[in-house]
Amino acid sequence: MLTSDIVGKLRCIAADPKAGIARGLDTGTTKIGPVWEGDVGDTVDFEALRQRAVHSLFEHLESMCVGAVAVDHTGRIAWMDEKYKALLGVPGDPRGRQVEDVIPNSQLRRVIDSGQPQPLDIMEFDDRSFVVTRMPLFGTDGSIIGAIGFVLFDRAEYLRPLVRKYEKMQEELARTQQELAHERRAKYSFSQFLGASESIREIKRLGRRAAQMDSTVLLLGETGTGKELLAQAIHSASPRASKPFVGVNVAAIPETLLEAEFFGVAPGAYTGADRRHRDGKFQLANGGTLFLDEIGDMPLPVQAKLLRVLQEREIEPLGSNKVVRVDVRIIAATSRDLHALVREKQFRADLYYRLNVVPITLPPLRDRPEDIESIADRILEQLAIQQGTPPRELLESAVQVLRDYDWPGNVRELYNMLERVVALTDAPILTAPHIRSVLPGQHPAGASALPLAAGARPLQEVLHAAERHAIAAALEEANGVKARAAKLLGISRASLYERMMTLGLGATQ
Repeated sequence: MLTSDIVGKLRCIAADPKAGIARGLDTGTTKIGPVWEGDVGDTVDFEALRQRAVHSLFEHLESMCVGAVAVDHTGRIAWMDEKYKALLGVPGDPRGRQVEDVIPNSQLRRVIDSGQPQPLDIMEFDDRSFVVTRMPLFGTDGSIIGAIGFVLFDRAEYLRPLVRKYEKMQEELARTQQELAHERRAKYSFSQFLGASESIREIKRLGRRAAQMDSTVLLLGETGTGKELLAQAIHSASPRASKPFVGVNVAAIPETLLEAEFFGVAPGAYTGADRRHRDGKFQLANGGTLFLDEIGDMPLPVQAKLLRVLQEREIEPLGSNKVVRVDVRIIAATSRDLHALVREKQFRADLYYRLNVVPITLPPLRDRPEDIESIADRILEQLAIQQGTPPRELLESAVQVLRDYDWPGNVRELYNMLERVVALTDAPILTAPHIRSVLPGQHPAGASALPLAAGARPLQEVLHAAERHAIAAALEEANGVKARAAKLLGISRASLYERMMTLGLGATQ
């Protein structure tokens, strides 16, 4: 901080133009006596050291700048160095004149009035632009007694590299924010919720109706039935579609971290906490939709705080006394029976009533077998795009195997099963044996599953057994038509005949 003793020295310099900055600052240094003595008898005067540091700082700053000026508390010039006089073309001695009379666009008076420094500014002077910095001067009692200004550059063009760097950083920040906002947008719409069954048409009708309201939605259904997809579709069709969609799996977050994840953390709220404020999911979703998956697993203490948020629309970050208003639409989902949890006092009844405003129950896949083919075709298309291969086809017999299966994991299990089939075979057309080979507890009809020997077998023997199994299954699926069986296997008819002869299956089989 520039204090009154420096101002006095500046005035001494102004009174004696022949004196240098160093001489003026070295005059009248007050010693306060030793405060520490080293082992070898060295005496350190900390006050002298501080004054020398201020002196050195001023020397360096004044030498680097192209001009400097100091004014008293009334705005009169107390000192102006020779470089600044030459830069401005000021004749004679400007001391005692109002600073605006010499420098029309000076803001030093504003610095005196506000007591706040202006670290960087551009000041116009005639047809030139100066890059300047301004600082208040304080007396020993802390009162403002003047201000000092430095001209860092006499041409604003010198700032262009810094400005370009700043603009580049701003562009990168804006791009990152756009990418983050895009990631928080809903990825699905109602058109991607596949199915033509009556139950799915009713779910879409309820979902579109819920999208036009701002009420809380509760999605119920087994795991893998598409609750998050439906939640995103509701958000995409709502007036909040342009705002963030933030999803949270309550069951995946440790109980000790749930409150911090939901409501955010104030700086230094606990040992190891970030020194900066960390927004919670409610703040990240502000203006948009917060999807709370598996809400039936939420601990009771957090349930009470969530209820307050739903009622008051405000949160209190962890470790903070400040209440933050939020505008968030809640869509909750669970695969558990909330009625039973309420009866067992594992879920708050008042929170359940707050959530159960627009309930939508998603049917399991086994209850809508007519939708399986369209869902499977879409999954195979997605897998083909991911792997860069042509899409596989499903024979009607393969589709029937899919319909006959119980699907305890619903659509998620269907996706996993088809991904396994695609990974295990190169056949462009998937048959019933292909499907049965990956379904638990099922084997292709008329062909035994690969035998599991009690001990290790030679690799060549295992490979031959696998080939025999695949060829036999394809021939059965093709009703003995070898051209069709070869197509199912993804090989030529000649290659099929060759492999059959090698494996001892016979060309007439």
